Amino acid sequence: MKRMFAALIALMMTLSLSAALADVPSGVEDGVLTIAMECAYAPYNWTQSDDSNGAVPIANVPGSYANGYDVMIAQRICEANGWQLEVIQSDWDSLVPGVQTGTFDAVIAGQSMTAERAEQVDFAGPYFYATIVCLTKAGSAYENAQSLADLAGGSCTAQIATIWYDTCLPQITGANVMTAAETAPAMLMALETGMVDFVCTDMPTAQGAVAAYPDMVILDFSGTDGDFQFTEEERAENVNIGVSMMKGNTVLREAIDGVLSTMTVDDFNALMAYAIEIQPLMD
Repeated sequence: MKRMFAALIALMMTLSLSAALADVPSGVEDGVLTIAMECAYAPYNWTQSDDSNGAVPIANVPGSYANGYDVMIAQRICEANGWQLEVIQSDWDSLVPGVQTGTFDAVIAGQSMTAERAEQVDFAGPYFYATIVCLTKAGSAYENAQSLADLAGGSCTAQIATIWYDTCLPQITGANVMTAAETAPAMLMALETGMVDFVCTDMPTAQGAVAAYPDMVILDFSGTDGDFQFTEEERAENVNIGVSMMKGNTVLREAIDGVLSTMTVDDFNALMAYAIEIQPLMD
């Protein structure tokens, strides 16, 4: 009897959870997709002062406009679904909580589809596949590094609450890991001003950095034994960039996946190359 009672309780809990998830609103019932991003993470997203190159207004920062790869992807999603696009500027650490509380419908902000995040939000995508690399300055002692082992002894940082800082930098034996940078621009400025010898980031961010700071050099160890090491599952998480939304928001996830599934890796790469080409120079 106790087993039957326990089974009944478990079934009721499952049905209750399923019902709760089924009641999750899509957020686009009003025909508007409200998304959040930092608006400070070129080439994924940035802030500019006008609507050139297809930039869209930032709803909570009057007079400012958002542009970048994330905005371009969002525009394609909205065009395909007949939605209007609304962009909200939000700090990195507030992106996941904002989705969970329904402050915005989705986050399109260069987020890796990690298992930890997937416990808190649902993901659509990927909408980009990004290699993890390091950046150093031309002429530095690490300019010709051929593997992570060659970075031993160097000081380094990465953006806070990213796989770059939490998972990658600890793999560099003998590196002096400094305090995490609050934003990607702050991370790059730490390198540019000599506060650190190298930083860890993904390839699009590195390519955007080199466009803005020609004295930076990309260190790409991918495909070698000296690269960052992950299990196949970890690697899939670490290189896949996705769109996050509230748990159980099946309607929105399927609508976004329906658009992203029509795009190829070449489509993603071409759009990213354009974002890098038009990104503003960093201050």
